[in-house]
Amino acid sequence: MELKLKRPLAFFDIESTGLNVSKDRIVELCIIKVNPNETTETKTWLLNPGIPISEEAISVHGITNEMVQDKPLFKQIAKDIFRFLANCDLAGYNSNRFDIPMLVEEFLRADIDFEVENRKFIDVQNIFMKMEPRTLKAAYRFYLQKELENAHSAEADVMATYEVLKAQLDYYKDSEYTDKEGNTSKPVVNDVATLSDFSSHHDNADLSGQIIYNEKHEEVFNFGKHKGKTVKEVFLNEPSYYDWMQKSDFPLYTKKLLTRIKFRMNGQ
Repeated sequence: MELKLKRPLAFFDIESTGLNVSKDRIVELCIIKVNPNETTETKTWLLNPGIPISEEAISVHGITNEMVQDKPLFKQIAKDIFRFLANCDLAGYNSNRFDIPMLVEEFLRADIDFEVENRKFIDVQNIFMKMEPRTLKAAYRFYLQKELENAHSAEADVMATYEVLKAQLDYYKDSEYTDKEGNTSKPVVNDVATLSDFSSHHDNADLSGQIIYNEKHEEVFNFGKHKGKTVKEVFLNEPSYYDWMQKSDFPLYTKKLLTRIKFRMNGQ
């Protein structure tokens, strides 16, 4: 179905140095402008962010620091982007939470007031999530084609979860999955270890994701001023950081893990 537009709708996506809207920068921006007459215009910019691209971000989008070192800074082409988006509403995937705030931050750093008050925002991810809710009740209806009775009672919910997992094993039998590296597998199989690996969102070292593993399976901080640094490196260079975390409001398991790392460093 073609879109009914009164003014251009700009679909756009951002690749960045990281996920912190206030600190990170754009390294790639693509905009497809759909006009009311159904014609489209596409522009893509590869940008020098002016700061290092995190290893975590590189592993996602594949854009390295060497690839952008000779590219323009955002502020050098900000006026071109501004003109291209003139009178446009905006659309994207998770754009309300990330892409739009990131873009506006970059414009403000370039001393351009990119007004948002008179623009409409369409976030395709939000439409997807609202129309296809990822609740247990919705999963029960999808996989078992029946309604979940007594939802939110503990016994009903846990039994429904058990039934949904068994139904998933049938539904996805022999189904292929391709990960972000392009590797293909058939991960939904009747094996607890395989299902555990596949259902894990992040490679967390602790339970809350404050500490994660890097590609070398070293524990690294996933927050704050030391984000991306190994715990060992930080404790060697700033020993007081351990004491600060132990006295701060972090989960007990995270504190326990940090103590284990500290003992390991001391050979205990």
